[in-house]
Amino acid sequence: MEWKMSQTTFLAVVTFLSVIPGGMLNESRSTKGLEAQHLALGSTYLHRRLKRGWIWKQLFVPEEDPTPRVIGQLKSDSDQGERSIKYLLSGEGAGDVFEIDEYSGEIRTLKKLDREEKSFYVLQAQAISRRSNEPVEPESEFIIKVQDINDNVPQFQNEPYVSSIPEMCPIGTTVAQVTATDADDPMFGNNAKLIYSILQGEPYFSVEPKTGNVVTSWPNMDREARDQYLVVVQVKDMLGLSGGYSSSTTVTVSLTDVNDNGPTFQHHMYTFAIPENAAIGTTVGRIMAKDSDIGINARMTYSLNDDQEKIPTFIIKTDPETQEGVILLDKPLDYESKRRYAIAAEAANDFVDTRFLTFEEFRDRTTLRVVVEDVDEPPAFLSPVYTWKVPENAAVGTVVGIVGARDTDTANNPIRYSIHKPSNPTKAFQIDPSNGTITVARGLDREAADWHNVTVEAKETTQNHLSSSVVVFIKVLDINDNVPRLARDYQPYICEGTQAGEVIQLLSGVDPDEPVEGHHFYFSMVPEKNINPNFTIRDNQDNTASIVSRRSTFTRKDRTHYFLPVVLADSGSPALSGTSTLTISVCSCQPAGHCPTGGVEAMALSMGVSLQTLLGILVCLVTFSVLSVLILLVRRHRQKQQEGLEEDTRELDLPETVSPKVLRYGERAVLDFCQPVVPLRPHPRRRERRLRREDVRASIRMSLRESHLIGPEDEVFRQFILDRLAEADEDPYAPPYDCLRTYAYEGSGSPTGSLSSLDSSTLEIANEVTASNPKPYLVRLTPWFGGAEGDTVF
Repeated sequence: MEWKMSQTTFLAVVTFLSVIPGGMLNESRSTKGLEAQHLALGSTYLHRRLKRGWIWKQLFVPEEDPTPRVIGQLKSDSDQGERSIKYLLSGEGAGDVFEIDEYSGEIRTLKKLDREEKSFYVLQAQAISRRSNEPVEPESEFIIKVQDINDNVPQFQNEPYVSSIPEMCPIGTTVAQVTATDADDPMFGNNAKLIYSILQGEPYFSVEPKTGNVVTSWPNMDREARDQYLVVVQVKDMLGLSGGYSSSTTVTVSLTDVNDNGPTFQHHMYTFAIPENAAIGTTVGRIMAKDSDIGINARMTYSLNDDQEKIPTFIIKTDPETQEGVILLDKPLDYESKRRYAIAAEAANDFVDTRFLTFEEFRDRTTLRVVVEDVDEPPAFLSPVYTWKVPENAAVGTVVGIVGARDTDTANNPIRYSIHKPSNPTKAFQIDPSNGTITVARGLDREAADWHNVTVEAKETTQNHLSSSVVVFIKVLDINDNVPRLARDYQPYICEGTQAGEVIQLLSGVDPDEPVEGHHFYFSMVPEKNINPNFTIRDNQDNTASIVSRRSTFTRKDRTHYFLPVVLADSGSPALSGTSTLTISVCSCQPAGHCPTGGVEAMALSMGVSLQTLLGILVCLVTFSVLSVLILLVRRHRQKQQEGLEEDTRELDLPETVSPKVLRYGERAVLDFCQPVVPLRPHPRRRERRLRREDVRASIRMSLRESHLIGPEDEVFRQFILDRLAEADEDPYAPPYDCLRTYAYEGSGSPTGSLSSLDSSTLEIANEVTASNPKPYLVRLTPWFGGAEGDTVF
């Protein structure tokens, strides 16, 4: 059973502990007595209950007492002092902290106790008869409570204490709350009753005695005067009475800034000097308005107020790091026109808090005085850049334009002009050194250079010889001074089968000139008395022209080439024209209209070499290449054949992977190395040959349909024969013409013998064949590549 101490008196607790166990024991013993009487006598009426129970004193022990002492006694009301009852103790601390006298029932301590470690102990007591060794009382549970003494010092929690409050805050503003705890018993006396007080920090701060809440007690604390305070708070137990314990802690209080100060200039006027040749953006100077606040409350913006000028000469910017006003030059200065400036400057806080100051108190004003210093400056051109135009046919001495410069200083020194030589490499222009007039010095050509960038220098004639320069852009205007010509060197040709009215060649022209409205070319024939019976030129009105045939009877037998003059004129003013003569070659074209010889035939004609001679040279080169390839193939084939014969001589049983075919004539065996079962090499071009054969068949059918028009001596038939011959010669997979061949259905004992000429000179085979059968019969062999009977192969 768990015991809890309430805030009642100590006497009530002791009475409660002494009464309950006895009552419980008496009631238990009375119940057992009734049961025994009922069992023994068998009576139906109730007998008087015998009153028995435990008897002991109050069980309390003070903490921190090192002397062993008797703290109480357990005794049964049946104990008559004869020492016939034995007392036993068990539970928390039995035998270690507490012990019991088994004869008298007195309980004594064995060592000192600490209430903060354990405040009470739960034990069990027994009373046993020494004679019967039977319990005379039921086991009873009781509690020994450790009585508290003031032996602990109060301790502050959550140290250290750091707090911040805004400056100028009202009295009673909460700063922090300090909390201390005491390990002593808060329900026993005043051992754990705490009270707080201020040791350091008055009169600015105070603390509430019971709660430890630290508050302000001084009005309008100024951060600018003092920004941090250390407050020492003390806590005592026993409500601060003498004999108690105490401890202290420190609360660090910082004042945060509020915007209770405005910017203030330290001077009523700031004076700066700047040379008149200072570049735009030059820093003139810095000004600073002091603000005692910090952070966002000290941010300010500077401004300038100059009512005399519409466009300000100076601007001011705020440096975000130092909060200074940086004055910058925003417009060029001129000492001769204005030598000093007086400007009003203002600084204002970005954030305003009207709880502490008025709106006007958050800004301040001062005056800036800027003095311009005189500097000897170089001449200044009247214009930063000059752009002029001049026609390309302008005569030497023509005035292009005039540049002007002046000395801006008060001395107004004379100036001389010159052209920077690297900018005028062709010396096309010259300048008058006294007045800056630029004229044409040499003839101009727009097609060679359409722009001239000339740098003109102006220099003072004084001792310093200061100078400046300017760029003059001169554009050369185009005039029609170039003859148009054909766009490229055309080499037109006409096929022998061309019909009248067909376009032979498309012409276009070029002209180095660049008219404003664009080029427009006109194509025409050379005007003659007789009209050209062969060709005509058709102007397409889009700067192109077409050469058109006028008849259909062009043949190489009649004439191999024709000359056609073409007149090309432009649209300039005045108009210019040029004549170009084209050579039109007659070509034996393919069915699709393409000339197979391309430009070779035209080149041969121009070199004076006949076409027959050129074709003969090409055929010789092709034949030589084919023969070289065939010689290499035959040599490689003979090497492989010799290697196979040597292997057959060494070993008659061939490997299973070779499986050569053997022809037997009488008693003689001949190995067939021309057609093994496994091919010597793959034939990847067989499909290509079939495709080419289909193309050849189609070309033959087309040629046959057109044979009634072009005749049997046409170039197409001759070219077809040459192509087939070259194909047969260059095929690396065609077998040699003199080779022994076997066929699946010929049989092994043919009386006709071999059809090859390899063994035709052997008399023995011939005689054997003649003797066996004087009339040999012939068997039709399979075609060379297995072609069908009706197929035609080209």
